[in-house]
Amino acid sequence: MVSHERLWTPTQVCEYLGVPIDTLYRWRYIGTGPKAARIGKHLRYDPADVYAWVEEQKATAA
Repeated sequence: MVSHERLWTPTQVCEYLGVPIDTLYRWRYIGTGPKAARIGKHLRYDPADVYAWVEEQKATAA
């Protein structure tokens, strides 16, 4: 499914998740965070991927 929302910056993802930027980067480094894409030199997140990742976290926490 393709989202037509604007892609989020790492800062916007952190604001949504309520976590520090270092945490988001650590998750990316170890491969446990939401999917991200390099757009040129910029890291961007599709909001739909972030929402799906949050749902996965809730499902595994139960």
